[in-house]
Amino acid sequence: MPDFQNPAAFLLLLFVPVLYLLRWLGIFSRISLPVTFADWGGRAFEWKSSLRNFASHVSRVLTIAAFALAIAGLADPVVYHQEKVYTSRGADVLFVVDTSPSMAVKDIAGISRLDAARRAIRTLTADNGGFSFGLVAMASEAAVVVPPTTDHDIFLSRLDSLTVGNLGDGSAIGTGLSTAVYHLVSSSAPKKCIVLITDGENNAGSIHPETAAELAGKNNIQLYTLGIGTRGTVPLDYVDPKTGKVYSGYLDSNFDPTVLKQLALSAGGRYYGVQTIGELANALSAIGHDVNVVQTYHLKTSSERYYNRLLLASAVLFVLAWFIRRIYLQEFM
Repeated sequence: MPDFQNPAAFLLLLFVPVLYLLRWLGIFSRISLPVTFADWGGRAFEWKSSLRNFASHVSRVLTIAAFALAIAGLADPVVYHQEKVYTSRGADVLFVVDTSPSMAVKDIAGISRLDAARRAIRTLTADNGGFSFGLVAMASEAAVVVPPTTDHDIFLSRLDSLTVGNLGDGSAIGTGLSTAVYHLVSSSAPKKCIVLITDGENNAGSIHPETAAELAGKNNIQLYTLGIGTRGTVPLDYVDPKTGKVYSGYLDSNFDPTVLKQLALSAGGRYYGVQTIGELANALSAIGHDVNVVQTYHLKTSSERYYNRLLLASAVLFVLAWFIRRIYLQEFM
């Protein structure tokens, strides 16, 4: 709810009913001078145009609305916002997201696996404002899209920029994990974790996934693995972002989760099998709860004033009312 710095200005709204009351009583009415130029003897003037009649009513409504907005602006409305400013560090969470072509399969709530992962990650960031989030894109190669940061707007912007197929058509899980470990080793966060989201097995890269998982465990970095996607034969329609070529066919989505489970266990984490958007959201929520730490913070209050916007809107409505009455209806205001 807005807070008004000058609420007494609303008393000016009483002028509207008072004006109409005085006009109705004939005490305060428009000045008019009846003039007869000649005795015509015909019918009196009648305004038969329904459109002009409607325009006349609209102009009155706009005038009243403009007056009300002007009064609201003079009341100086202010909306206060509070946000948490953390004074201690939270957990570092680095997502390793598979961007191989199979992530384009739309078998999670009617959207692609990559989009489902994006949506769930957004929910996790919204629920954990004190965390630092980072992102590694992984396919045949791996690249850091954004290192762990508390600027969630930048993180989400980079998350939205992920494109299926930009880094090849394989799954270099070991390379992706080792890249994430490298960017978390020197972190001073009280808790550090890697969240791997993939729909396949390691079939590219020169680093074995178990080697990367062991490296994570030795550096106190927890590893959570999510195997995303339904099992069986699923249709795949994919456009190669580099060549523009369209690939259409079927994908045999039956990878062995044993390796992903072992990777998670070796680094103190857990494996989650995900076949629905609900399971994905629950998995990321559980991970957020596991790595949560107690943080200190203070509330920062900011204010946003709206008087200039209301006065501008009032001026626009007054101009519209004037245009209808003076230009279209050719009347005096």
